[in-house]
Amino acid sequence: MIAELGHFALIIALCVAIVQGVVPLLGAWRGVPEWMALAVPATRAQFLFVLLAYLSLTYAFVAKDFSVAYVTQNANAQLPLFYRISAVWGAHEGSILLWTLILAIWSLAVSIASGALPDAFRARVLAVMGLVSCGFLLFMLMTSNPFARLLPAPPSGRDLNPLLQDPGMVIHPPMLYIGYVGMAVPFAFAVAALLGGRLDAAWTRWTRPWTTIAWVFLTAGIALGSWWAYNELGWGGWWFWDPVENASFMPWLVATALMHSLAVSEQRGAFKAWTLLLAIFGFSLSLLGTFLVRSGVLVSVHAFATDPERGVFILGFLALVIGGALALYAWRANAISGGGNFRLMSRETLLLINNVLLVVACATVLLGTMYPLIIDALGLGKISVGPPYFDAVFAPLMLPLVFVLGIGPLTRWKGDEAGRVVRLLRVAFVVSLVIAIAIVLVTAGYSPLLLASLTIAIWAIATTLVGVLLRVRSKADIWQGLRTLPRGFVGMSLAHVGVGIFIIGVAFTTSFSTDRDVRLGPGDSEELAGYRFQFDGVGDHPGPNYTAQRAEIRVFRGDKQVAVLFPEKRLYPIQSQPMTEAAIDVGFTRDLYVALGEPIGDGSWALRLYYKPLIRWIWLGPAIMALGGLLAASDRRYRRSRKARRAVGAADSPDSDSGMSPEASRG
Repeated sequence: MIAELGHFALIIALCVAIVQGVVPLLGAWRGVPEWMALAVPATRAQFLFVLLAYLSLTYAFVAKDFSVAYVTQNANAQLPLFYRISAVWGAHEGSILLWTLILAIWSLAVSIASGALPDAFRARVLAVMGLVSCGFLLFMLMTSNPFARLLPAPPSGRDLNPLLQDPGMVIHPPMLYIGYVGMAVPFAFAVAALLGGRLDAAWTRWTRPWTTIAWVFLTAGIALGSWWAYNELGWGGWWFWDPVENASFMPWLVATALMHSLAVSEQRGAFKAWTLLLAIFGFSLSLLGTFLVRSGVLVSVHAFATDPERGVFILGFLALVIGGALALYAWRANAISGGGNFRLMSRETLLLINNVLLVVACATVLLGTMYPLIIDALGLGKISVGPPYFDAVFAPLMLPLVFVLGIGPLTRWKGDEAGRVVRLLRVAFVVSLVIAIAIVLVTAGYSPLLLASLTIAIWAIATTLVGVLLRVRSKADIWQGLRTLPRGFVGMSLAHVGVGIFIIGVAFTTSFSTDRDVRLGPGDSEELAGYRFQFDGVGDHPGPNYTAQRAEIRVFRGDKQVAVLFPEKRLYPIQSQPMTEAAIDVGFTRDLYVALGEPIGDGSWALRLYYKPLIRWIWLGPAIMALGGLLAASDRRYRRSRKARRAVGAADSPDSDSGMSPEASRG
């Protein structure tokens, strides 16, 4: 019964989504207020029906309803409740349902927060999001039904993929999907502006916080995915340039460029056409990531499906969305107002360089990800593009990007004097270089890339501090000055500091990590990076749905015991799949990481020992960046009273006759 209810809810949601996508759009075109007014109730009704379908599938997992084929394939009677709930999105069909639910939540949020928008513009935005929902609901009902029946029902199921039975995978997919799907909001705003033929300051004010929030969740989702891979895969790495990792990283790069481009469009009325293209490409890359993960063209621990029929559907949907949006852009491009003028030495120029570097970086990742697939599809053989390519082309782009990141916020809009900027930042540059050289000398780990990375990381932090000091130095009380800083500025500063911390973590982990493969018997020990790892043996350790052999390893620094680690070798009997569960002693300045290998004989085991300096900074940086994004999105200029915003919206909305924005006309 629950499966039929969920399937019926999806059918009704599709019908409502069609109404949401078509009727308000026609109403905005023909100027019929009653048709436009349907956008909000249709959006909310669609959300309720998709939520009902999702809750139905969740109940099937909780109740162990193995008459539902998807439940049978991804759970069993022994699977803990915690993982039965997360198994809802543990494979293809459920992940698409989660995607559709999150899209419905974003649409609901826009419908609630868009009361100040002009009616026609709001109708267009919600209609575009409704049409996107139609695509995913059709995809589910035609190729990926999560409620398909399996009769007679088996007594138990096949179990959830052991790789996904980890707390990180409970949080990582929803976070990443919220960011992925969130890029549909700036996409919908861009298409709505193109349909209306107007793009001005009001559009950027409406679009910017939504873009920032989506970027925050993308940042958090990617960082959590990296943390999961480090903890769960047993290889001690945090990023492997896996094609599916790249599929999430590319929208992040474009979303970062879009945030900075929106800042220019809001402040100066420039980069309008470029901003629209970034909004279109950001969501297009999210759809491309969906195609890569679910089409079967990739072999990856992150990939969900291997059904070419699904890949063809997503590829067709991707072509329709990208082709339609770009055709609309080409049609309406001449109607977009021009931007403000600026000199070569200006904040606009530096943000333009920022955008170009981010887009070129995205293009290099896209090339490295897609090139092997294209070569294979053309029958020209099979090749692999791995970390050496990405490391060689990506790092040289990031170093100038972070250098510009330090200069941009301290440069004036429209135009500035290079001498003034040099005077402001020369101390920061010298301090950054001196500290980096000192670190390299102390650690005796010189390499040109390490020195450059540390210099540029400290530069990002130092220039941010200079910007803060310039803001508060005129205040009589420095603490009062800090408290009165705008949230947007504080958020930007935190994000830039997070970038510096992330780069320091990457530089140290890459340059100073050590590992060793060893054979140890009970009582044996091994030295690594000043720590002594003593192997005390292996014993059996039963789990709820697995059996494990658990080692006990005591770690000493000198004569002092600093940790006891318990790495495991697990066997999940339902799928007969062995898994390595690493043990990690976490520290702010270093991790000690042990992975248990295979028994060798005479009670001896193969182990791999790792010493990872500052690896936690790799995830601390994105956490600070995400916090900064949340603060920036909550800036008071996005929280003005509805009455004031409606007055502004009526004056300079994309549907008004106002032409160019005030900022643009001043340029």
